[in-house]
Amino acid sequence: MTTAQLIGADPGWLITVKALLVFIFCVVLTLLSVWGERRLVGRMQQRPGPNRVGPFGLIQALADGVKLALKEDIIPAAADKVVFVLAPIISATTCFMAFAVIPITGPVTLFGRETAMQLTDLPIGVLYVLAIASVGVYGIILAGWSSGSTYPLLGGLRSSAQVISYEIAMGLSLVAVFIYAGSMSTSDIVAAQSTTWYAVVLFPSFVIYAISMVGETNRAPFDLAEAEGELVGGFHTEYSSLKFALFFLAEYVNIIAVSALAVTLFLGGYHAPPFLGFTENWLGGWFTAIWFFSKVLVFFFVFVWLRGTLPRLRYDQFMQFGWKILIPVSIVWILVVATLRLLSLQGAPRLVVVAFSSFVVLLVMLANIGFENAKKKRQSSITHDETTPNFAVPVLPLNISSVNVSSSSKGVGRG
Repeated sequence: MTTAQLIGADPGWLITVKALLVFIFCVVLTLLSVWGERRLVGRMQQRPGPNRVGPFGLIQALADGVKLALKEDIIPAAADKVVFVLAPIISATTCFMAFAVIPITGPVTLFGRETAMQLTDLPIGVLYVLAIASVGVYGIILAGWSSGSTYPLLGGLRSSAQVISYEIAMGLSLVAVFIYAGSMSTSDIVAAQSTTWYAVVLFPSFVIYAISMVGETNRAPFDLAEAEGELVGGFHTEYSSLKFALFFLAEYVNIIAVSALAVTLFLGGYHAPPFLGFTENWLGGWFTAIWFFSKVLVFFFVFVWLRGTLPRLRYDQFMQFGWKILIPVSIVWILVVATLRLLSLQGAPRLVVVAFSSFVVLLVMLANIGFENAKKKRQSSITHDETTPNFAVPVLPLNISSVNVSSSSKGVGRG
């Protein structure tokens, strides 16, 4: 039976149990992620990190959650109270919904029934994840708008522009995966990678998605929506207690969600590496979950690594990178992939495919050289005196003939 048939045969109680297991997995992994990030950043900065609460500081995140719950819940007087309360609920709810279509394991036995650790298998599962991510942005925008303060509003506006820009690049990076897999179902895409991962075949798409998912989750170096040095705390400046905890939870669950989607689309999902495929039948198929979690943790380490090493980009640099580099490169790559796929399906000789690929690479190199030459000419044509300021300067009184020098000299003589 296929994965879709296995899931379709699940009774209601089994779906409820699987949903509860996925929810517990997300919450526990979030607590461990907070602890792991603080420990890793501490090591990068040559300090121990949390090490007091529990063994190795493992319960530090739980202690922080209890502390936040006991804090005073303050609602600003100028805030729209209904929307102010609703915004963190939207963010925290939508981030969990993406896991409904993520296949965590292959066929396994749960309570005596054969099933798969996936709640549903939609024919457009990947588009469902992108739609849910778009809805989650409303929580950030509403939080900034309803706070009745300037800094949260600016953070919400930045977040909306940022997510719209990088969701386009993210969606375009997935088109090549759809072309190769012939489906938008997450289980079909995982099954198509049983021999070769798409991170190898579609490496440019993988790189574009990896960059876009960092911008999508508002993480450093793309955390412009909550830049502490510019906007205090961004969209959640006015939040405290459990409402702030919900935003904190949503951020880390979103990191896990985009990492899980990257594993599903580019790293073979729950499949083991090609040379370790014999391990997929261990523990009755449950060993595939270990492979899935291991790949997700690799992506999470990359998130932490970026935060600990790279400075924050300027907002104009960030938006130019999305619109002028990622999106054009994605469009060109889609055309190349579609042409190569068409040639291979029509049985074109391998020499023709290689020649077309070489021609595209040559065109890209020539375009890059032409762009760099045009940039150098443009810079050389601008003659600018470095001693002249770029801002308006009042005219200085250079004519000093009217100054009464004699009076000053008489004063000096008397002294």
